[in-house]
Amino acid sequence: MALARRRPRAARLLVLLAAFVCAACGLVYELELVALGGYLLGDSVTQTSVVLSVMVFAMGVGSLVAKHLTHRPATAFALVECALAVTGGLCVLALYSCWAWLGRYQLALIGLTCAIGLLIGAEIPLLLTLLQRIRREEAGRAAADLFAADYVGALIGGLAFPFVLLPLLGQATGALLTGAVNAVAGAAVVLWLFRDETSRRARPLLWTGCGAVLAVLALAGACTGAIERAARHALYGGQPRQAVQGRYGELVLTGPARVPAQGAAGQPLRLYQAGRLAACGQDEYRYHEALVHPALAGAGDGRVLLLGGGDGLALREVLRHRGVREVLVVTPDPALPALARTDPELAALGGHSFADPRVRLVTGDPLAWLRADGGPRRFDAVLVDLPAPERAARSEYHATEFYQLAAARLAPGGRLAVPAPRGPGLWTAEAGLRAAGLWTVPFPVPGHGPACDPSGSGDRTAVLLAARDQRPGLALATDAPPPRSLSTGQLTATAAALAAERPTPLPPPSTLLHPR
Repeated sequence: MALARRRPRAARLLVLLAAFVCAACGLVYELELVALGGYLLGDSVTQTSVVLSVMVFAMGVGSLVAKHLTHRPATAFALVECALAVTGGLCVLALYSCWAWLGRYQLALIGLTCAIGLLIGAEIPLLLTLLQRIRREEAGRAAADLFAADYVGALIGGLAFPFVLLPLLGQATGALLTGAVNAVAGAAVVLWLFRDETSRRARPLLWTGCGAVLAVLALAGACTGAIERAARHALYGGQPRQAVQGRYGELVLTGPARVPAQGAAGQPLRLYQAGRLAACGQDEYRYHEALVHPALAGAGDGRVLLLGGGDGLALREVLRHRGVREVLVVTPDPALPALARTDPELAALGGHSFADPRVRLVTGDPLAWLRADGGPRRFDAVLVDLPAPERAARSEYHATEFYQLAAARLAPGGRLAVPAPRGPGLWTAEAGLRAAGLWTVPFPVPGHGPACDPSGSGDRTAVLLAARDQRPGLALATDAPPPRSLSTGQLTATAAALAAERPTPLPPPSTLLHPR
């Protein structure tokens, strides 16, 4: 404590700086777990609630445990920060590995959250003890300074994660770098400042431990690429041809170097978003034909608004209609249309639709775009090619408010088409459309073949066709080649069978304040 005695103001400032850096690192770990959990499960609401509640509880327990460590606060703080650097730095790789190889990661998420929360909770009591060792003062004043440094550090960490670490380094490397900063700032600075607290025999061991932590993090950083490749091989049954980081998770393409012909043997082209199958090359046309063609029957002046659809597959079906003059695509993830343009196989599967001069692409959140773009433009068809409301994640795209804003963009006689899962979610979506003042007709999407649905689970998705003026009839437009998977008679028959399953009364609709 020689420096602490000689220059107490400088020593106090260094302790507050350590609190600042450690708080920033702690919030980064928390956000890493929230973001990765949301990517893996697709339910950001649940993941955020679980991580925040469990971590705050664990921080309280960690604060209680730290009371028994204050007799040697510098040594205890060094050990806590080394453990936190390893746990927090490796948390992303550990959670991703559990998801890829074990298939279940919820227990790992809770375990990591508890461990990180315990260690973060132990920091404040130890730092407060160190401040009082430097200079005795009123406890309230010391706590105020410490919490101010802690909260400002949390602000910097919270802003650095989405704007610097995630876009520049990605989740795994960002967490490892944060762990290294945590180890140096939290352990090494305090060990140097309070080096007289430990014995000559213990001091080299603590420095060696800090160096070992940095070595482990560096080794993990060097192996990150190999771990990701091995995990993708386990997930997708082979090495993906393309893997890019999108705004809402990793976009992965697997399959042959060439798009297989219809009915040809072999593995089809597959597009995964955040680990979930989003499109299967041999069968994707079934869903996109069902979404597009009934909605474009009698599409007026041929102006179409496509919300989502960044893979270009629904857009391909829209452009088959000769009467379409303009298509506005509003997609939330710019990485997906970029992949659909640059990957030869996905571009060919989508019919190079983004190269068509009738198409205009806008990147932005569809709900925010509908709310902000209140111009006079109206569309003869509005197509929602966004994830079906199977989970709380992205549930805003299936809320009554979203349907109302989308319906407001319809021209007289225009139609709105939205996807929904078979089961209770279908009737919740229909209730939302009806609450928005629309007439509705649901019909099932034809089932997938064995190459894309090896479980044989059959029809799992439906499309809701809606209109403001009157109940929309199910028919196919005459200005496009006949769809491969649809006919007017089939649409009518399957819609009648599905309508027989409709509960009376319908369940309450989903809203932004009450998502269901």
